[in-house]
Amino acid sequence: MSDTEQHAEIQVPDHIYEVFSKSRCLYTRSYIEDAIDKMATAMSYKLATKNPVFVCVLVGGIMTLGNLLPRLNFPLQVDYIHATRYRGDMIGKDLQIKSEPQMDLKNRTVVIVDDILDDGITLHAIKDYCKEKGAREVYTAVLVDKDHPRHKAGLKNADFSGLIVDDHFIFGYGMDYSNYLRNAPGIYVVAPEHETIAD
Repeated sequence: MSDTEQHAEIQVPDHIYEVFSKSRCLYTRSYIEDAIDKMATAMSYKLATKNPVFVCVLVGGIMTLGNLLPRLNFPLQVDYIHATRYRGDMIGKDLQIKSEPQMDLKNRTVVIVDDILDDGITLHAIKDYCKEKGAREVYTAVLVDKDHPRHKAGLKNADFSGLIVDDHFIFGYGMDYSNYLRNAPGIYVVAPEHETIAD
C-alpha cells in the first residue's frame, strides 16, 4: 500500500449531504432543550433519593444523557452498554450487546437512557438484561418516543420521554442516518425519497 493510499481520507458519501439538505427540521435545539428540562424535573422528583445508575445506550443515547446530567442535582452514577440492532442500517436486525456495564447492578435502581423508542425491542432487551443482573428496579428514558405500534416483543412505553414524533425516519441530537448526522443541531425528518435508503 502506498503512502498516498495509506493516508487518504475517507470521504463523506455524497448522499449524506443530500439527505441533510432535503430534510425538514421537526424540533429546534431550543425546543429540545425545553423537553430535556421537563425530563430532568420528572427524574428529579422520582429518583433523587434512589442513588441510581444511569446506563447510557451507545451510541445514540450519548447526547440525551449528556444533556440530562447537568440538570440532575442529586447523587447518581453513570455507566454504559453498547447494544445495537441497526449497525448503520435503516432496519433493525438481531440485538448485539458489544459492551456490558462495568458496575454491579445488583439491588440498584437503574435508568436506561437511549435516543429513541421505536419498535421497543432494544430497550425491552436491555431492561431484561438489567433485571437479570439483579437490578432492584429499572426505568427507561428516551429523548424521542415514536408514535406507532410497538413490536409484540418490544417495550410499550418509556418511563421518561421528551418528545413525540410521527412514524418517519429522523436524525439529529444523537440519532443517526447511516452512521452520520448525529451532530445535527435539531431533530430532522428525512425527505420521502431517503426513507428507504440504507448504507
